[in-house]
This record gives sequence, C-alpha cells and structure tokens, in this order.
Amino acid sequence: MNEGINQISFEPDLNSPKKKGVHKPIFAPTFINEPEIGEKPNKIYLLINPYSGRKRGRKVAEKATQLLENAGISVESIYSDYAGHLVDISSALSINSQDCIAVVGGDGSLSEVITGRMRTNSKELPRFAVIPAGTGNAQGTGMGIKNTEDAIERITSGRTQSIDLAEVKLTSGSIKKPGKSMIWYSHNLVTWGLGVDSTILAEKIRWAGPIRYDIGIVVMILFNRRRKATLTIDDTEIIDDFTLFLIQNTQTGGSGLQLGPGASVDDGLMDLGILKRMTRRSIFKAFSMLQKEARHVYHPSVKYHRFEKLKIETDEPTAINIDGELIGCTPLEMRVLPNSIKIFV
Repeated sequence: MNEGINQISFEPDLNSPKKKGVHKPIFAPTFINEPEIGEKPNKIYLLINPYSGRKRGRKVAEKATQLLENAGISVESIYSDYAGHLVDISSALSINSQDCIAVVGGDGSLSEVITGRMRTNSKELPRFAVIPAGTGNAQGTGMGIKNTEDAIERITSGRTQSIDLAEVKLTSGSIKKPGKSMIWYSHNLVTWGLGVDSTILAEKIRWAGPIRYDIGIVVMILFNRRRKATLTIDDTEIIDDFTLFLIQNTQTGGSGLQLGPGASVDDGLMDLGILKRMTRRSIFKAFSMLQKEARHVYHPSVKYHRFEKLKIETDEPTAINIDGELIGCTPLEMRVLPNSIKIFV
C-alpha cells in the first residue's frame, strides 16, 4: 500500500473448506509469551456493572463472590451507578500489585476500570481479572473464558499474562458537542467509520440483544456514507475516502466476529484493518466474508497493518468507539503500551 508501513499478509488454512472462494486464514496465537506463575490474590476488589448483559451483572457478581469466598479469597464488592462511574471507582482504590481487580461486566466495563487505574500513573498496578457479564465480552471470548466458574478458576490458579494497551488521546463529548482532550485506554479494539455508525444504531435497539450489531451493520452499509480522513500509520500519511478502520488488540469484536485474526494481545503492536470506500455490493461481500471465519482478510479492498503509533484526523469531528462504547471523537492519537497490565489466565 505505502512504503514504510508494516503490512500483514495472511496464510490460508488449507485444511479448512473454501467459503466465498477462499480458505479461512491461519489465526495468530492469542498470547505469544509464556504465562507468569504466581499466587492467588488474598483480596479481590469486585467492580460490578449491574446493568451489563441486559442487567445480569448483579447475578453474575453474586455467584462469583460465593465462589471466591469458597476459595478463601476476601471480596469487596463495589457497584457502578452510571456510565463512566467505574473510572472514578477504580482510580480511587487503595491497592497493591498482589491484590486483584476483577471486573464483572463487558469490554466497556473493563476498559473503564483499566482507564481509571492507568490515570493514577501508579508504578504499582494490581492484577486484573475478567468475569464476563456483558453482551459482547470480546476479551473474555479471546481468552476462552466459558462461564463464571471458569473465570474464577483462572483467578485461583495464580497464572497471569501481561497484555498490551493502547493509550488513546481523543476529544471527549459527541460530534455535536465535542469537549476537551482526554486520555482513554483500550484493551480490545478501537473503531472508526461504518463500525461506529452501526454501533450508534445498535445502541438504540439494545432490546434485540447481540444481533443488534448485525442489524446496525446492514443498515449503515445501505447508507454508505462518505468518510474522508487523514490516517497516519507510524510515520506514513494516507489521505483518502474510507469505509472503516478496525484497530485490534484482540481478535474478536463485541458481536463475536473475528475482526483481527492476526492480532496477539502481547506482541507490542496493534493490528489495523482498513477498508477504503467501496460500493454497497462490495461492502456486503466483505461483511459476508467476515462472517465466514475472518475470510474478509482476502477481500481485495481490505488491507491489514501493524503499528506502534497512529493518528486519525478529519475535517469535522467523527465518533470513536473504544472497547464497544462511544467514548469521544476525532482528532485521535494512539500509541501502543507494550505489556502494560497483568491479567489472570
């Protein structure tokens, strides 16, 4: 695409059947480094989004608390009351590196908790744990967490892995009422363009459950809006009309789709999927290939790259989605923070 950009090529899995004319790609390992063997925590701060997963967060938290206490771990439960509350709760905790913050919720809840701790600029971060209770749970899915019992077994094992984070500088507020510059931290994915527009629509039909993401995608493909942006990947600048950007630390998105099959969460880089402006027919084909085990990576209009730094600039503010939540708008600057936090595996 451009010289100086780390472009990704995907080897086909020749043992897989062809669909849409291509094999599925060979997926990267979730982790490339070995786990660190440690002790189970003596105390866990259980930070709970009771509204996640169509209000099942409280029920999951009660079950998790019982299992943790049965394992001899002290639990302090704290419930959030509103969007963004977990940022404040997390940043206010007095905690050390041997304790644990376990998040009951989805990817957005985990993102809030991590952001709160990272904003303290503490040199001693606690270990983190994922107890999935959201509608998406991409981080939990990528780690293979099957249920609450499985999540608790990982905590009691004492094994952790270090994972990368993306430090994201963007404008707070909405595209209609942009605010001040702020810093957010992403563990999962950052999206711009069609994917964000579809999420905005999906949030209006939350009653539909996980399928709302597919509905949002289809409707926004039909609109096929023009999205002009200046994209800077490391030191290479590209000005063009784009359909969307998929910036991945994990391989999956909130709808369970395998968006970034080349992503590993501890390789010190983020994966970027770029779809330039296409016809509706071509976008539908790419989306159909995506649904067939990430075969979209072979669509001629889809390119993947890896980076350490990235910028997105637009003439007018455009919305940014971080870890499944609408967080702010452009301009955006991002840098990868390798092996920033430890998470129980």
